[in-house]
Amino acid sequence: MLGVLKYSQIEHLLYSQVIGRIGCHADNITYVVPITYAYDGTYIYGHTKEGMKINMMRKNPNVCLEVDVIDDISNWRSVIALGKFEELKTSEEREMGMQKLMDRVLPIMTSETTVHHAMTDSHGKYIEAMQGVVYRIKLTEKTGRYEKR
Repeated sequence: MLGVLKYSQIEHLLYSQVIGRIGCHADNITYVVPITYAYDGTYIYGHTKEGMKINMMRKNPNVCLEVDVIDDISNWRSVIALGKFEELKTSEEREMGMQKLMDRVLPIMTSETTVHHAMTDSHGKYIEAMQGVVYRIKLTEKTGRYEKR
């Protein structure tokens, strides 16, 4: 059976996952790339290095986010959300964005080799000179579909 997810199911899927795919478009090129994210009910927060995705989102901040859970080929849920990219530039904004991301992602990182100390100094505080781009995407439109057999 194919169906449409209810608002509460869309929100649950966005909150429960940490991997999604951003679709962006600029200069006649469409680019889709996986991201790690945190969702707060309004924004998707992310952190990345300078590169094609960031360059494209700076040129055209209108993006698409896809998040899914796939149990098998006949049992899945998928959310598509449209939104607007915003780069977080001040130290306060960057710290807030990274805190949301770390609060969501670090508890589920189980590898003994996971390196997260690069974001903190010896006192556990954020390093202002942290490399990379901290951003958020304000989700403005969300739809969801599912298949269940």
